[in-house]
Amino acid sequence: MPIQTIGGLAELAPDAWDALLPDSQPFLRHAFLSALEDSGSVGGRSGWRPEHALLRDEQGALVAALPLYRKSHSYGEYVFDWAWADACQRAGIRYYPKLLCAVPFTPVSGARLLGDVQAAGRLLDLLVEALEAQGVSGVHVNFTEPQADAVLAGRDGWLERIGCQFHWHNRGYRDFQDFLDGLTSRKRKQLRKEREQVAGQGIAFDWREGHQLSEVEWDFVHACYANTYRVRGQAPYLTRQFFSLLAERMPQAIRVVLARQGARPVAMAFSLRNGSGLYGRYWGCLAEFDRLHFETCFYQGIDQAIADGLQWFDAGAQGEHKLIRGFEPVITRSWHYLAHPGLRAAVADFLLQERAGVLAYAESAWAALPYRQEGV
Repeated sequence: MPIQTIGGLAELAPDAWDALLPDSQPFLRHAFLSALEDSGSVGGRSGWRPEHALLRDEQGALVAALPLYRKSHSYGEYVFDWAWADACQRAGIRYYPKLLCAVPFTPVSGARLLGDVQAAGRLLDLLVEALEAQGVSGVHVNFTEPQADAVLAGRDGWLERIGCQFHWHNRGYRDFQDFLDGLTSRKRKQLRKEREQVAGQGIAFDWREGHQLSEVEWDFVHACYANTYRVRGQAPYLTRQFFSLLAERMPQAIRVVLARQGARPVAMAFSLRNGSGLYGRYWGCLAEFDRLHFETCFYQGIDQAIADGLQWFDAGAQGEHKLIRGFEPVITRSWHYLAHPGLRAAVADFLLQERAGVLAYAESAWAALPYRQEGV
């Protein structure tokens, strides 16, 4: 079965791609990935060149696919391999370009081997066999789910890397107060005080679905998003057009909370959702207010998840500050095939040490959660 490589999802019908997806997670949908491409957020000079790999049967039917990108840097991946690239540069080994199977700028675990998982694994085998011919240093598969883990664990040369994120889980809470009642007294008072501080500054919140925002409001959303990068001296990954395209193509999945002080919008948080959970993705503000980040990004999302009966809330990749607010540690996985045998051996040794540290960190995080012990 021959591999087909396409330079963008515009070359494939949305229904054909989406039929390969195992669940309703929004980030792998044709609408999301094509909005990244069509808006210029990937492709062009972004360092993310789409090279999606497809496998068809003898009748031409699509049976498997990989969301694949040729990368000339490691920005926007959230599985950090800068040290590997630096070591290669010092040793005179070329690290870029590399192939990355992932969702750009999205540290959310999910399917990566699409369609028939075993056939998609064969796609990976063929990519590995052609690394030298393609002039790339390796193949990386970031933020996998258990089916892909099982396929990759059985393949020679693939190295597993783990990480730790923090997600909030809904234990059947009736409302936010019910959630607070499950916390220790000290943490309960801290969270309540933080919410009161924001309310005391005259800030109110308004939740919208994708079709309910005007283009002027999308201008504001993007300005807030871009400002989170600019204050750190970085360029934003997503273009303004991305938000309009996504609102056009999958409005039902979009949730945006707007923070206003009186009539003035001051901050926003952008999320996507499916039937099970809420994914907090982007945040930004145009004015600084005490504790506004915690309220907009965490407490508003918890409120919304409870109100919608969702099972969990993933508020993003970073932060121990989530831990003390009830977000629990979750182990994430990625997989890496490095063509250079010396580099592969060195990285394998590093990952063994890193793994022990990550597992110890997650264990300590569990012990630091703010929930009351049974009977206390």
